Amino acid sequence: MEDVLEVYARPHDPMRPVVCMDETNKQLIGEVRQPLPTTAGHPARVEHEYKRNGVVRLFLEGEPLSGQRHVEAGERCTRRDWALWIAGMLETRYRQAERVVLVMDNLNTHGIESLYATFASAQARRLAERLEIHCPATIRIAG
Repeated sequence: MEDVLEVYARPHDPMRPVVCMDETNKQLIGEVRQPLPTTAGHPARVEHEYKRNGVVRLFLEGEPLSGQRHVEAGERCTRRDWALWIAGMLETRYRQAERVVLVMDNLNTHGIESLYATFASAQARRLAERLEIHCPATIRIAG
């Protein structure tokens, strides 16, 4: 954890931006009935029932020191999806940076090997060399 705290204490450097990345799944819901609008003396009324419309995967990257952020929605959270996200980050959003200091969790899909599984070796190596990866250690409580 001290490693990540040290990264967060670094001054802003556009050539080596500190970027935090995470993903999550969110349920998509829809209305069964249209909400009733507000009227004099009555608040809006919304039906408690909903229709399940599946699940979406959200990837989020944020650069706390510049306020930049980027979010994309998709269907899955696979090694390939992570590798494509990283390629988009390095080749599009941070194309001018020498290296990106990436803070992320240690999910099994988050790793350099995902780049090699998705891209040709030369491209995977080029992408990997532009990353400085930091993962907070998992804290285990004995007992």
